[in-house]
Amino acid sequence: MISANNVTYRVGKKALFEDVNIKFTEGNCYGLIGANGAGKSTFLKILDGQLETTKGDVFITPGQRLSVLEQDHFKYDDYTVMDTVIMGNQRLYDIMKEKDAIYAKEDFTEEDGIRASELEGEFAEMDGWEAESNAATLLNGLGIDTEYHYSLMGDLEGNLKVKVLLARALFGNPDILLLDEPTNHLDLDAIAWLEDFLIDFENTVIVVSHDRYFLNKVCTYTADIDYGKIQLYAGNYDFWYESSQLLVKQMKEANKKKEEKIKELQEFISRFSANASKSKQATSRKRALEKIQLDEIKPSSRKYPFIDFRPDREIGNEVLTVEHLSKSIGGVKVLDDVSFTMRHDDKIAFVGGNELAKTTLFQILSGNMEPDEGSYKWGVTTSQAYFPKDYTEEFDNDLTIVDWLTGYSPVKDVTYVRGFLGRMLFAGEDGVKQVKVLSGGEKVRCLLSKMMISGANCLIFDEPTNHLDMESITALNNGMIKFPGVMLFSCHDHQLVQTTANRIIEILPNGSIVDKITSYDEYLASDEMARKRTVFTAQREEDEL
Repeated sequence: MISANNVTYRVGKKALFEDVNIKFTEGNCYGLIGANGAGKSTFLKILDGQLETTKGDVFITPGQRLSVLEQDHFKYDDYTVMDTVIMGNQRLYDIMKEKDAIYAKEDFTEEDGIRASELEGEFAEMDGWEAESNAATLLNGLGIDTEYHYSLMGDLEGNLKVKVLLARALFGNPDILLLDEPTNHLDLDAIAWLEDFLIDFENTVIVVSHDRYFLNKVCTYTADIDYGKIQLYAGNYDFWYESSQLLVKQMKEANKKKEEKIKELQEFISRFSANASKSKQATSRKRALEKIQLDEIKPSSRKYPFIDFRPDREIGNEVLTVEHLSKSIGGVKVLDDVSFTMRHDDKIAFVGGNELAKTTLFQILSGNMEPDEGSYKWGVTTSQAYFPKDYTEEFDNDLTIVDWLTGYSPVKDVTYVRGFLGRMLFAGEDGVKQVKVLSGGEKVRCLLSKMMISGANCLIFDEPTNHLDMESITALNNGMIKFPGVMLFSCHDHQLVQTTANRIIEILPNGSIVDKITSYDEYLASDEMARKRTVFTAQREEDEL
């Protein structure tokens, strides 16, 4: 068990947390949620002991081990992958190294023998002989092939490092597990594996994530940070959302009844306070009026942008035809003979582990890259707006937000442009901020403003939820669902894909595609069955040999 007792944490004069009391118990997974800047990652650091509280303390059941998902991707560059994972249980790793050092001595003494015997006993109790096997199981589950298990961390690509650090956090069955955005940079298979791992995990988990589907799948409780307090709700993210909305509704209805009672009493007092025969009743009602207090309803500090893509023109039946498209990048063919025809009501999600292939296809279809072979043709009634995965150059200038968006607006009027920015939470003085100093989330909201103002009837999104908070992801999800035009997109947000797409195109590792008119969940179910059939066939052939 881990708990925060009267915890206050101040940054300068501002109290990020004030007298927080919360207990996290064994056997539960807690989703820690809150608006950007509410202090989710800070609270995890307080629980971990990386930050000292201004007041109050954190209590951990004596003897329990706490494990954290490291955020420094370069911290273990000089260690092997296997050592990095086993270091998740630091005591076990220290025993292994001390044993090795003793046995490597040329002048092995009696004292060394006694010490080695003590270490061997503790090593066995900690299941040390299975350490490498257990670490390998975690690595393989997260999609890290055996060939990398003894490579140096410094030689790995960024997405593999993230997986190793996650395996490190999970290693050795920790009593308390703190995970800050564990699904970032994970592919679908790795996320599914992690979901299953956490569902079966019997100890305490506290997780921060912007992935709503992930939180719904693994969490038994939701801890909501707002106004410097943490309110605990039983259930997953969707249950929290419905519960919080219902609570506000009930409070408003209770206040409405009180307001009606106040109005009734005020009218009585006003009519009869000057009437001698009624003065006693008026005085009585005045006292009753003074006792009625409206419950203070604090609206959530969360701010939801309003995302509404409205096409200027209705789309015709001829939308997009792609024929035999091929493209190589760096000598590797990422698209191979790709052909498909888009219908006038299609919202196509492009999936698969080959991220470069998806980005390359979108670059070609948006006119920013030429194919090596094949062709594509947009219908005459179509107009396109493109959200690129890499938008660095878009903001490499000295323009203010208003001037930047005005450059893309068909109406060169500041009030008109500010209306679109206001929807995306850029109000007042925000409009004169230079685009080059914006945060990642602010830049994404600028690009969404650009897409809204374009009036395009065909939208292309390449991972638009990166850098967005949960409120913005929810608003984008709703905007994509309501959009009456056509859409091509890639996204790692399961819920967004499931609720938006009516067609799935998987780009395979060899650059070819599998095209299915289906929902995302149906695609995953059929894909899982196909994979199981493949594994079963391979195992049967191996047995026959």
